[in-house]
Amino acid sequence: MKTALLVPVYNEQEVLPLFRQKVQEVAAQLPQEKFEYIFVNDGSLDGTAELLKEWARQDPAVKVISFSRNFGKEAALTAGLSQAAEADAVIILDADLQDPPELIIPFLQKYKEGFDVVYGQRCDRSQDSFLKRFTAGCFYKCYNAISTRPLPANAGDCRLLSRRAVRAVLALPERERFMKGLFNWVGFPTAAVPFKRQARPAGQTKWNYWRLWNFALEGLTASSTVPLRLWTYFGFAVSGFAFLYALWVAFQKIVYGNPVSGYASLMVAILFFSGVQLISLGVIGEYLGRIFIEVKQRPLYIIDEKINCD
Repeated sequence: MKTALLVPVYNEQEVLPLFRQKVQEVAAQLPQEKFEYIFVNDGSLDGTAELLKEWARQDPAVKVISFSRNFGKEAALTAGLSQAAEADAVIILDADLQDPPELIIPFLQKYKEGFDVVYGQRCDRSQDSFLKRFTAGCFYKCYNAISTRPLPANAGDCRLLSRRAVRAVLALPERERFMKGLFNWVGFPTAAVPFKRQARPAGQTKWNYWRLWNFALEGLTASSTVPLRLWTYFGFAVSGFAFLYALWVAFQKIVYGNPVSGYASLMVAILFFSGVQLISLGVIGEYLGRIFIEVKQRPLYIIDEKINCD
């Protein structure tokens, strides 16, 4: 059985030697398996590229794809899956070791039991900050509330995909790719492997809260049109409330002679509805932006160099 380990990397020079050591220790426990290593260098600015090139020269099982610049993790995953399309199974791992390489063993066990998709589920995220755990929980709840294909909670990119699952993902043509959603959308028999999320042993995370916020918006708008529909419902509700309030004001004036509220209430109403309009335009703009990117049909990534690749 041929298994490809897909590792997207960006400025991971500090942690890569330890990552490779851990993976080789796990591979040694599975002598019957044939592993190849696909590293996708996503425009790293440190010594990551040179380190990967050295490994590729020493070991033909190490394959390296280097981008011309940083295109993002979703593009890196797509490039790696394209390279690994002929493998029996592909296992996606992050180089930061927060998702431990030891998951390879139960992933392959589940695959041999007949599962096409096996994902790691973070049952213990105590290594993450409270804010990160809270915001991640909010994202999963919001996503699952509007999506027709809910995501399993605390499931990241760390997972195994069978050959037919990989081909199904690669057949999806969109350029704005939310890979967690795509992995989930293709279906197939799926199993979870719970694990405890580890602390990063070296280097620094490349995800700040601003990038995570933008990533969450991409995920929500990539997977559902419900946000647009919600603003339609909200518009009807506000219009209905305004009509009823107008009847109430007229009734008060005709029956009791009460004066109609003046400047303060008028300004509050104007500011409130102006805010609603701007938010609704922002939601529409998110979808228009995705259409704009799709119709340009630019490539997902540009490869600068490939080593040991077919």
